Amino acid sequence: MKAPCPLIVGRCPRHPQGAFAVIAPVRRVARALCSSPQAQVKVALLAVCIMLADACLAQQLTPRAYWPAPVGTQVLLMGYQYSSGDIITDPTLPIAGVNSQIHYAMLGYQRFFSFLGRTANVQLAAPYSSGTTEGLIRRAFQSVDVRGLGDMTIKGTVNLLGAPAMDGTGMQALRAAPRTQLGLSITVSAPTGEYQPDKVLNVGTNRWAVRPAAGMIWPIRPTWLLEAELGAWFFQDNDDFLGMTRGQDPIWSGELHLIKRFRPGFWASLDVNYYRGGKTTLEGVNSENLQRNSRAGATLVVPLGRGAAVKLSYSEGINTASGGDYSLVSLQTILVYR
Repeated sequence: MKAPCPLIVGRCPRHPQGAFAVIAPVRRVARALCSSPQAQVKVALLAVCIMLADACLAQQLTPRAYWPAPVGTQVLLMGYQYSSGDIITDPTLPIAGVNSQIHYAMLGYQRFFSFLGRTANVQLAAPYSSGTTEGLIRRAFQSVDVRGLGDMTIKGTVNLLGAPAMDGTGMQALRAAPRTQLGLSITVSAPTGEYQPDKVLNVGTNRWAVRPAAGMIWPIRPTWLLEAELGAWFFQDNDDFLGMTRGQDPIWSGELHLIKRFRPGFWASLDVNYYRGGKTTLEGVNSENLQRNSRAGATLVVPLGRGAAVKLSYSEGINTASGGDYSLVSLQTILVYR
């Protein structure tokens, strides 16, 4: 009996000529690498985790991302997120089912300031993730665990229309009579997460990524807002993926949020997004893993007292032709200082 191919720790020693040159689509990898069911399911599960890590940035639903605050406002964010569900890899693989449970913890900081007379803010976020992906193939159960610090992100946002730099009095006036607002943002993901170049699966991505975006807020009524955003993630190549170079096309995305404000600090929203792109290459070989998915969800923010609130959100895939059929539950504690 052949020993299982040790794909989980890196390049297959029985196929030194480049076992992962066709890691996606997964079907070609499973057929070309090793004949054992255990090796096939490990390839499939690892590809799932890689696709999931690449897609997470595009799948975010962030209502009120362009809503201003008084100059000098500081926000501390402490969050937890849980995701669970099936991820579609390749329907031709003999896999009875794939299921993932991933836990995320996040610590963030945001500060509002004046930039050329306009409201602006900068936000830092540091994530930690721990999860398991499981599958059943030919009655053989397999499981892959990952955990560690993820890549840190920094996001800068500036208002161009409707929200000049303001104090508390100006903010009260804006709440009473909201105006159409236009803003720009840029998010940068830095390769600070845990990464081991001899392993297929890592929490970090070993590459920089940047997302420019534009967002608008339209007041429907004094307490109803419609917010939209268009943006795209652009990725640097990972030049140390098992000794090879892994590239990824941009992921274009759009979001739409219908927001109801009940009173200051107390609001809810219905959220939907759509994202497309993200095909990968390995050593120049194209992969058939184009993402064409969308998610829908809801968000509720409830104030706990002066300067504190809880944010609860839920989303699930509604268009999952290329994966992403899983649910996300998020809970955040928000502390505001001025």
